[in-house]
Formats: sequence, C-alpha cells, structure tokens
Amino acid sequence: MNTLAIDQGTSSTKALVFGPRREVLAEAEVQVAPVTTTDGGVEHDPEALWQSVVAAARAALAGAGEPVGAIGLANQGETVLAWDRASGAPLSQAIVWQDRRAVTVTDALAGRADELEALTGLKLDPYFAGPKMTWLREHVTRAGVVTTSDVWLLYRLCGAFVTDAATASRTMLLDLDATCWSPAACAAFGIAVDDLPAVVPCASVVGETRLFGAPIPVAGACVDQQAALFAESCHAAGEAKCTFGTGAFLLTTVGPSATRSSSGLVGCVAWKLDAETTYCLDGQVYAAGAAVTWLQEIGLIARPSDLDALGGSVATTGGAVFVPGLAGLAAPFWKPEARGAFVGLTLGTHRAHLVRAVCEGIAAQVAFLAQAAAADLGRPLERLRVDGGLARSTTLMQMQADLLQAPVEVYPLPHATALGVAAFARLGAGEAADPAAAVGDWRPAACFEPRVSADEAATRLATWRTVAEGAAGLHG
Repeated sequence: MNTLAIDQGTSSTKALVFGPRREVLAEAEVQVAPVTTTDGGVEHDPEALWQSVVAAARAALAGAGEPVGAIGLANQGETVLAWDRASGAPLSQAIVWQDRRAVTVTDALAGRADELEALTGLKLDPYFAGPKMTWLREHVTRAGVVTTSDVWLLYRLCGAFVTDAATASRTMLLDLDATCWSPAACAAFGIAVDDLPAVVPCASVVGETRLFGAPIPVAGACVDQQAALFAESCHAAGEAKCTFGTGAFLLTTVGPSATRSSSGLVGCVAWKLDAETTYCLDGQVYAAGAAVTWLQEIGLIARPSDLDALGGSVATTGGAVFVPGLAGLAAPFWKPEARGAFVGLTLGTHRAHLVRAVCEGIAAQVAFLAQAAAADLGRPLERLRVDGGLARSTTLMQMQADLLQAPVEVYPLPHATALGVAAFARLGAGEAADPAAAVGDWRPAACFEPRVSADEAATRLATWRTVAEGAAGLHG
C-alpha cells in the first residue's frame, strides 16, 4: 500500500508518497515563513499553513502518479490558534511554539508549577500549548475554540475534531497517566474541557478526505518529534534520538509507564497504539537551525554548509563559547528569559572560531539533555540516533559524539518525521502488524565515535555550563 505523509513544520510543509517498501515515490515541499514580533511573538498565517498542506500533498500525489491507501499528518506540536468550529475559519494567527509572550501566563501560575508538573509531566513554561492558549484568550479573542494546529488541520482535512495522544501531552492540559484531559489542569488555564477535541491513538482512522479525488482514510497523526522517534526504531526503553531542525529535540523512550523527570526534562506520550501507551522523556534546544539561520542573517556564514567549511577549518574555538539562548534556554535549565551569548572573545578570535563555537554550543546543550535522560533512566545512553538538516554537518555531529561520549548514528533519510507518521498510517489502516513491521529495516548513513577523552569532554561542558548560567541573567 502507498501512503501519503504530510509533515507540517515550522518553516515548511513537506508531503511524501511512500511505496509499500517505504521507498519515496514522490515528494514536495512548500515554504511557510513564520513572522516574529518585537514583543517575543512568533506567528504563522493559518490560511498559509493550510494552503501549504494542500499544495504539497497535491504536488506529491501528482508526482507519484499512483493512488494512496492512507494519509498520515505530523504537526508542530505546541502551535495553537483560535478558530470557528462551524465554518473552520481561523479567528487568530497561529501562535508558534517558539512564541514567548505567554510568559505572563506562566508567571501568574508559578505557585502551581509543581502541581501542574505532577499532573501533566511538563514544566510550567510558555513553550507548551496550554499557556499559549490562555494568552490567546486573554489578548486576542474569546470566540470559537482554541486548539493545537493539528486539530484545525484535521478538521479541514476530514471533518474530525480530534488530536492524537502525543500531541495532547504537549499542551499541559492532559492527565499524563490517564491520557485524558485533566479537569484541574484545564481549570488552571481557564480552558473548558468540553471545548477540547477527543484524544485518539496515533494509529487509527479518524475520517476520510476527498480533497485529492477519491476518498482516502486519514489513519495516522502524531506530533513531529515523536513521529521521528518512532521512525528511528527507538521502541525500547533507553533508546534515544535527537532531531536537529529549527530547534534540537532529544527524546528518550521510557516504556509503558509515565516518568516524571527529576533532572529537568519533561515526561510525555511517545505514542499510543490502541489502548497501549508508550512514554518518553523530552528535552529541547530552542535555537539550533534557528541559530544557524541567525548566523546567515548577520553575515557570519553564507550557507549552512559553512558550519563545516569554516567551523571545520579550525581545531578549537580559540576560547570562544556560544550559548544558543536566542529564544531562551529550555531543558534542563528552563530559563525563558535567557539570552544568547558569545563570550571569551579576543583580538585573535576569527570568524571560523565563532562558527565552531556555535556548533559546540548546540552540541553542549544536547549533551546536557542526554545526561539528564541518563540520570532519570539510571544508566547512560548507549547511543544517540540523529536526524534533521543539521545532522548533515560532520563538524557538529563529531562534536556531539565527543561531548556525549557515545556513538552518534545518522538516520539515512532526511524524512524521519514523515516516515514515522506514514508508519502510524500503515498501522491505522491495518497494513502493518506491529511497530517494527510498520517502520521497516534501516541502517545508519554514518556513525560518529568520540575522539576526545571523557575528562576533556567534562571540562568543555563545565565551561559551557558556567557561561550558560550567566546568560540566564542577560535579560531586561
């Protein structure tokens, strides 16, 4: 059976048609540029998101020239909007996961942070959907419903008012253990439970769409990072992956019982299949690819490949240290007010040193995420699987292996999220018997082994952490 996977992301919407052996029959991509505001806002035009979904899907289907038996949709996760349930018309801009304006909401609820974390597994932070939903209600509109973007896209695609369990677990509104909406959490954010969509498994038929001709079942739905975790065969407890995209997202599978992190990570649903829920630990670097884009905007590099051309041309950072706090620091620090910083500069610091320092700064924060996951698991990660655009940088991936002190395996295709949601669609449509069959076999495109000693890695990480803690105070 052929499958259409739609990956609606922060900077683009990708649509891929996969054949029965997971081969790519056709693909299409439509750019969707978010808009930033001076007060910390990051927004999408919802209609532009929808049109990108339709255009990318139609182009991929036309390129494949073959029918598909099921559709899967992956989404941005914490992006929210208000919309009218009768017409499907948006009533606000889409508030993107990077948006920091809901810090006013989280500050007001600071006294309930521990209670909300115990219920939902998530840190009280404006990154998550619940605070954004409240902020939107307080500052934009009280009309219609406010949901994550996947609910609106699925409604337009097939008329369903649903969200998958993994996406729901990113809202701060879900009872993590019961995988249903928490009345207490919803009340804290002023959200009516009756206005929220049904929570469904990641692999199930939620409706049919006729947008592309003959009716096609929509059989898979998942938040993007968990879809990538599934595609990279991290099905057993202790397996981990990191996607290096706009941000860097490290997820570690923990099994059938929800875990509350004691190390600064968050617990959430990895996926739900029928009645069986698999959980994961999650940590984020808000600015990874976004930091590279920033380097281009300020003229330090001309293109992402300069991470290797420049960053790989020097053996060290020359003492320069970079903290990727351009949108605040996420796990395990949780300092939304932090700022990005370059320190340790001298008259001998050159452009190549700064570029290398950016690579090391990203790799360092990911290494701290891995250390936090290891502390919660009670054992170190044996390896880290990676995907995303920045996984093509040999300089960054070698630094990651060095600071992680574990092998880094590069996923062979640039479409882990799409492959994951296509696998859910195959399961939902009854075309695969289990996760392994749905994902299929694959081998890493490259493997990076540590080249520095554990002592050197620890020293570099300690230096970076000292600088990062200082960056957390660079606000105002």
